[in-house]
Amino acid sequence: MAFLIMACEGDLKPKQLFAIDLAGKKTQFSYGEQVPISIKNKKGKTIDKVRYSIDGKELEVKDGLISLNITRLGSKKLKAVIDYEGTTAEITRNIKVLADKAPEVYTYEIINEYPHDWKSFTQGLEFYKDTLYESTGSGGAAKSFIRKLDYKTGDVLRQKDLAKNYFGEGITILNDKLYQLTWRSGTGFVYQVSDFNELGNFQYDQSKEGWGLCNDGKVIYKSDGTEKIWLLDPETLSELSHIETVTNKSIFNKANELEYVDGKIYANVWEKESIMIIDAKTGAIVGVINMAGLKNKVRKHENLDVLNGIAYNPSTGNFFVTGKNWDILFEIKIMKK
Repeated sequence: MAFLIMACEGDLKPKQLFAIDLAGKKTQFSYGEQVPISIKNKKGKTIDKVRYSIDGKELEVKDGLISLNITRLGSKKLKAVIDYEGTTAEITRNIKVLADKAPEVYTYEIINEYPHDWKSFTQGLEFYKDTLYESTGSGGAAKSFIRKLDYKTGDVLRQKDLAKNYFGEGITILNDKLYQLTWRSGTGFVYQVSDFNELGNFQYDQSKEGWGLCNDGKVIYKSDGTEKIWLLDPETLSELSHIETVTNKSIFNKANELEYVDGKIYANVWEKESIMIIDAKTGAIVGVINMAGLKNKVRKHENLDVLNGIAYNPSTGNFFVTGKNWDILFEIKIMKK
């Protein structure tokens, strides 16, 4: 009988032997929080050592506490590697690590207004070498396109249409290459920015849809309609990793069109008159810009749609925003409320 008991215990899975015990059985924490932690030893094993980690980074344990000073926030697996009785077990626990501060609130001031094609269903907007580029999305008989524009007059300097089976989405430009997403086709395109000559295409990996794009000069960031913003290698277009957009209260999943400026990602909030400011390293939403009132200033028609399209012009130090089927491109200055 003793032999049978030992054999059965030897077949037990790690989670049947141990569990990670967090104080108060909480599952949601704040960045930097000191959290009491221990191992629940279900079968009375002799434990020699325990190591905790998140995202492959080992967490220091001091006085029974771990500090959640992790690089990226969001949904995480807290892992424990347990050395016991000459063997090792690995167990995990799902937790959420949120921002430690509420987002600051910003507003805007209109600096200039410029003409914009009210038939453009704007999906992507970006300045490159003081020239504005735009991508649109359309389905059915209509075509999506990318454009090079004189932003002051609205004149189209160059245009390339997509095949009718593609619904165009966000764009970004890096090292004289223009990258464009499509919505649900799982395909992106790469063009020579000078003449829109197609250089190739790429397929999405874990992300299922294409929404917005931006870059920091080295890495491309891609939103996909979820809480995740993916980091892409600009050469292979493979998804290297991701951040998750979080506030101090929840994980947020509404990032649409993107723009990168000085370590922050500015993102249109899907179907909202607001723009969120995201820390590009941690995913923390550090600010929210209230854009209410802009839509009231554009021409009213049956196809008028939501705010979408944000571009930063280093030459002026201001942001440019518009919307889907809006007849005005607004140059704005952002300031704390």
